[in-house]
Amino acid sequence: MKTQRKGWHRLIALAAVLMIVAAACGSDDDSTDTSSETEEAADTTAADDGASDRPSWCGPDEIRLGFTDGFGGNSWRLVTTEAARDEASKCSSVSEVEYADGGGDTQKAIADIQALVATGVDALVVFPDAGDAILPALRSAYEEGVVTVPYRVDPGGTVGEDFDAFIDADHFAAGVVWGEWIVENLPDGGNVLMISGPAGNSQGVLEAEGLASVLEPTGNYTMIGEQPFSVTNWDPALTQQVLTAAIAQFPEIDVIVSDFGPSLVGALPEFEKSGRSVPKIATSDGNSLACFYEDNKANNPDFDLFTVTTQNDHARLAVQWAVALATGGTPPEDEIYPAIPFEDSITESPNPVTCRSDLSGQIYLSAEMDADAQDELIG
Repeated sequence: MKTQRKGWHRLIALAAVLMIVAAACGSDDDSTDTSSETEEAADTTAADDGASDRPSWCGPDEIRLGFTDGFGGNSWRLVTTEAARDEASKCSSVSEVEYADGGGDTQKAIADIQALVATGVDALVVFPDAGDAILPALRSAYEEGVVTVPYRVDPGGTVGEDFDAFIDADHFAAGVVWGEWIVENLPDGGNVLMISGPAGNSQGVLEAEGLASVLEPTGNYTMIGEQPFSVTNWDPALTQQVLTAAIAQFPEIDVIVSDFGPSLVGALPEFEKSGRSVPKIATSDGNSLACFYEDNKANNPDFDLFTVTTQNDHARLAVQWAVALATGGTPPEDEIYPAIPFEDSITESPNPVTCRSDLSGQIYLSAEMDADAQDELIG
């Protein structure tokens, strides 16, 4: 049977405090302390002012927030983690944010969740890279009374039984958007290589389904490599190995689809080494990829680039949900983070491909966080 939620304990404690205050107010002492009343009024005004400055998702109950990654070892995760911290900082009720990186090890990711629950966090935002392998740990945290909010990768399970909310991204729509761009700009068809993160991750699976929903009906496109996608764990080093092997294996690669664009950069020069043009790429944005495009487009006539936002700010929506549920705030209306086109080298709409060569390649111009601040964070 599910244990009692922490919110009830807070309500009981609050009721006890109110009873004590009521008893004190019932004293027979009729004397008046004008200075105390003035101070109380000032404190109340200050509190009201503070409340009026709160985002609607920030309630009055103070909490400690936990944030865990199944894998935090690239610049995307660094910026995403900082986005989560920044969003939490907008709510004065969040007294502390504790972070843990699973390092790509599922057992450590599980242990990280268990450890944060043991330390007494009130809410927990989880990037469950390993999918349903993380579900028992999420369920345990939820049953311990911790507001538990996985996001981005579907861990399985049911809202209200295994966790408080799942904040998904519209990964299927991203696949559709990429597919539509491919059909428009490679209408005669070709070979398409798709790469994503860990095997079976829901993001890659849904993106592949969205892509197939557009390409398959035409009968003009052949998916090459592992199906539904080649596995890279979103690790730039492994991505380079996978893409280098694909270049050697397939004489024709007309389009590469990737949900982590910057990880492609290390291997793309292999096309020129083999006497081939870098192909069209449909992916997510990143400064290193934009700068590679600007530096190499002239010598690669087939190289066109289309990106969607790399979605660092998905973590902000997940934080808003967790904080709202734990502090007594109002949850956001959205439970799904959208797939938003960002750059198109052909139409330059909604944005042209833009390189900030003065900053680190490991920043993301689509993120809410200022580019210079990202550059300082990456170091």
